[in-house]
Amino acid sequence: MKKTKIIYWIFTGLLVILMGLGSIPDIMSVPDAVDLFTHLGYPTYLLPFLGIAKLLGIVAILVPGFPRIKEWAYAGFVFDLTGALYSSISVGDPASGWLIFIIGYILIAVSYIFHHKIIKSASSSSENSLTI
Repeated sequence: MKKTKIIYWIFTGLLVILMGLGSIPDIMSVPDAVDLFTHLGYPTYLLPFLGIAKLLGIVAILVPGFPRIKEWAYAGFVFDLTGALYSSISVGDPASGWLIFIIGYILIAVSYIFHHKIIKSASSSSENSLTI
């Protein structure tokens, strides 16, 4: 169980850093973020919305409890990355830029899988303690 929690927190921490580093420039409408959004063909008024959504997703994943909201946060991160990857491909950006998306998908997947391993382990240990 300890190894599972360590892996979970490493990947979740890295995921939080990745999404956090992406959300702050969006919320503040930093010129580089605006330029990227314009390059992708999106209106810039969506930037703060997406930034705040990412921050709320980070909070949802870090705060204990609220399992349904946590599931939606993981799904939202996948939607965000998938939309960004699709947009990047659509405007003809080179494949060399896809590495950050692959890293993001790996971080989300491992964090999600180990989150469920922790839940399963906790529920099975509580069932065992009830039967003793």
